[in-house]
Amino acid sequence: MAQGSTINNLAAQLPVIIEATVDIKSLIYIVRKQQVMLDSDLATLYQVETRVLNQAVKRNTSRFPENFYFQLTSGEFENLKSQFVTSSLEDDAADKHGGRRTMPYVFTEQGIAMLSAVLRSDTAIQVSIRIMETFVEMRRFIASNSILFEQISNVELKLLEYAKKTDSKLDEIFEYINTHKEQNQKIFFDGQIYDAFSIIADLIQKANTSIILIDGYVDGKTLDLLSKKKQNVTVTVYTNANTQLTATEISAFNAQYPSLAVKHITAFHDRFLILDNSLAYHIGASVKDAGKKCFGINLIEDNTIINDIMQRL
Repeated sequence: MAQGSTINNLAAQLPVIIEATVDIKSLIYIVRKQQVMLDSDLATLYQVETRVLNQAVKRNTSRFPENFYFQLTSGEFENLKSQFVTSSLEDDAADKHGGRRTMPYVFTEQGIAMLSAVLRSDTAIQVSIRIMETFVEMRRFIASNSILFEQISNVELKLLEYAKKTDSKLDEIFEYINTHKEQNQKIFFDGQIYDAFSIIADLIQKANTSIILIDGYVDGKTLDLLSKKKQNVTVTVYTNANTQLTATEISAFNAQYPSLAVKHITAFHDRFLILDNSLAYHIGASVKDAGKKCFGINLIEDNTIINDIMQRL
């Protein structure tokens, strides 16, 4: 008698347990413009195996027309997996035996109501009632917020139109950049660290045979930029005698990006980058500090100046 009483109490509490442990709303998907639930999710709620649930449906096919349930296509199933992360979808995607052999079935609201009749269990009845209430709740929510959804859709359309116009304008800007001569001057303000490093790396990649860097203060960050050079391009760095570069760092660089030579010089205050002995830039800050303070990069167009710098070296 006590055992029967316990079972009855659990049955009475079942809707509460389901509501507390399972968010049914999260198990309802939109497929083919209909609200549906996966067979595996329903089987979990009904406390039966997915196989048992589908067999019950097949034994009563006359009760389940196409608007009650249908089988997902592989494309529809992949779309669900890409949008939602639920245990049931992951289990359907790949079970312990190497994956589900057939695509899962989904049930509409009418199909779920019919399931409680064919499964013939108190659990199925109680669960179906809770699911029906959830469907009704969601429909009411959508109906009461239809104006809001319409406003959101209008905003999204405006954003898409704005993005389209912006993309078109950016295309024009990039086209202009690609078809016009490189700027002779470029200035960076404090905080533009990535931009500064990026432009210097681009300059380094222009060299085909040699790179000469005149910079009184160099360190590992300087080598990080020089590593962007093309293969077989030689690098010579002229810096102060108290350079922060260690022999170990130089050796490690040469082991991967040969070849680097570091020479000491005190004749220069400013920083210069010379590519292939013919293209030179005046850099207003040490390469390692690029972007920390405002500085500029200038292309030196006078070959006489480039030759004078090379002779001084």
